[in-house]
Amino acid sequence: MIDDYNRALRIGQRTFRRDASWGRYPYLPALEDIVLTQDTSEEPVGLIEVPIENIKGTKTKGRTEAFASDFMPLLSAGSEFATKWSKLYDSAVEEGIREPIKAYEYMRSFYVLEGNKRVSVSAFLGIDTVLADVIRLVPKRSEDTDNKIYFEFLDFYRVCPLYDISFSKEGGYLRLAGYYNQDLKNKWPQEKIEDLRTDYNSFRKAFKKEGGDRLDLTTGDAFLVYLRFYSTDKSIISLNENVLISRIRKLWDEFLVTSDDDPVELVEHPEEVKKDTSGMNAIVSLFTSRPSYSADKPLKVAFFYEKPANVSQWIYGHELGRNYVEAHYKGVVVTRKYDDCATDEILRQRIDEAAEDGFQMMFTVSPVQMNETLKSAVHFPDIKFFNCSVNLSQSAVRTYYGRMYEAKFLMGFIAGTRNRGHRIGYLANYPIYGAIAEINAFAIGASMADPESEIYLAWSSVKDSDWREYFHDCDTDLALGPDFIKPDEASREFGLYRLTDDGSIENLAFPLWDWGKYYQLIIDQVLDGTWDDNPAQGAKALNYWWGISSQVIDVILSPHLPYQTYKLVDIMRQAMQRELLNPFYGEIWAQGHRKIKGFGTPKISNEEILTMTWLNDNIIGSLPKEHDLVPEVEKAVSVSGTLETDDSLGKKGSK
Repeated sequence: MIDDYNRALRIGQRTFRRDASWGRYPYLPALEDIVLTQDTSEEPVGLIEVPIENIKGTKTKGRTEAFASDFMPLLSAGSEFATKWSKLYDSAVEEGIREPIKAYEYMRSFYVLEGNKRVSVSAFLGIDTVLADVIRLVPKRSEDTDNKIYFEFLDFYRVCPLYDISFSKEGGYLRLAGYYNQDLKNKWPQEKIEDLRTDYNSFRKAFKKEGGDRLDLTTGDAFLVYLRFYSTDKSIISLNENVLISRIRKLWDEFLVTSDDDPVELVEHPEEVKKDTSGMNAIVSLFTSRPSYSADKPLKVAFFYEKPANVSQWIYGHELGRNYVEAHYKGVVVTRKYDDCATDEILRQRIDEAAEDGFQMMFTVSPVQMNETLKSAVHFPDIKFFNCSVNLSQSAVRTYYGRMYEAKFLMGFIAGTRNRGHRIGYLANYPIYGAIAEINAFAIGASMADPESEIYLAWSSVKDSDWREYFHDCDTDLALGPDFIKPDEASREFGLYRLTDDGSIENLAFPLWDWGKYYQLIIDQVLDGTWDDNPAQGAKALNYWWGISSQVIDVILSPHLPYQTYKLVDIMRQAMQRELLNPFYGEIWAQGHRKIKGFGTPKISNEEILTMTWLNDNIIGSLPKEHDLVPEVEKAVSVSGTLETDDSLGKKGSK
């Protein structure tokens, strides 16, 4: 009926006016204009159901101005076009639209070759999909982020042919496959494809009902956030709608963090997360009740370890910090440790126990514990949760770590003053966020003291490797070993050490993680009322990243070093505390004689420091591939940032 056309026309005219007022092209875009100068290849897809929301325009310019950008008509009601549109509408209402359209797909968007009115009528009727005979235009690969995401989609589509799900960041399709116990190499069972289809459609309906389409992220991005918290063992479609909506509301802050282009707020100094208690804020605080802690009513703090402290250097350091907290607060703060929280199931049980016993702060000390920590934080919103990791984006859990690269820089400088043949070994653990910065800072420090120094890089987490034998073969008598003494072993191969001519080990320096001081700085904010529940602007993932200036990181020097070295290191330490010295200031060259930055340039950003994948030009070695790592570290690397290697990595540095 022509009345229905008039209603569609009014919608189209409204869309046209809105787009024009916002300075946007008010008609349908034409694919031939979009790919005019691009090199593409055609690939037949065949008959598929195409989501209406993914149909963005026409293949050619012929009919673009007959429609607004939402495919609603713009031509007058007296036109031949209006008559044909109305007849098609009547037929669609009575019999449905049976004839498929013909369309081209480019970068996950569809452009109609034949069937524009069928798309228009379907959109007006609120139909979600149309049948289409599709030809895909495949662009050439490039380093553009959208291009990379698109080729990830192609890998996904070949094993799970669904067009509905899109992501705004790389890695989304691989993560999605993992949640359904599938991959991007093997064809998914049909039942898994249908599970994903129904789960996603149910989530999308509820998410949009709650206003999710107003957020700056795709529904696919939000779906990944949901799956991180709630298992796919139970179909989403089987949930009561109110339960699903309640879950979405609980996760709203996590959606906001995901939608942020800069989701992580790196806090470099403790005072940055303190509540302002001056002026009017002080007056307001007088009328705001806050807990008062004492030996009779202590603050209860729980620590959760993957394994006992006596078998882990890392956990041993945190246990020393916990013991310091117990002694320092003399009953005003009480702590409890939970050993052997090695699986998500055990960690969940232990957190539930601690919550039942009234613990108000909880620290998990490994990045592999983050997922369960995050789930528990959403479940217990009144408990303050922390995870010892860096650069992970979530709002419910604050993360904390140390700028250990500062200590490694000082130790590299010491190594440069003490090496005998310009060759120094460096033992790294595994490639997570921040680890590459530590390696590079050490190498830069060594080269500042000895421009001819070469750093021979080995990894303790690589399969079938012997780092001691590697250092011996490289003729390095000076090496940086593990950061800590392993409690149940007597080896002195830790920190910066020299293997002497008689085979004994001479320790020269080692890094200090003062976890007791770190925990004290956090807990003090709760005790003195300066804890700020929302110190960041908007929804942000807060990451405490404190260093030498906060006295949570330091370097301990051996009496074997001459007093001149003590003096130099002290001068450098003070300069770093005042932020006058940083290894990543000024000219930097990477392997392959690749210039990172020039003389006199400012320090690279914190984000670049945490996520760097290049190695300094005096480093001999490379980053390991994920498949080369021993199984016990794969989860830590996957959670805390698997690092992609540059083409230049693995090549000997050029001088």
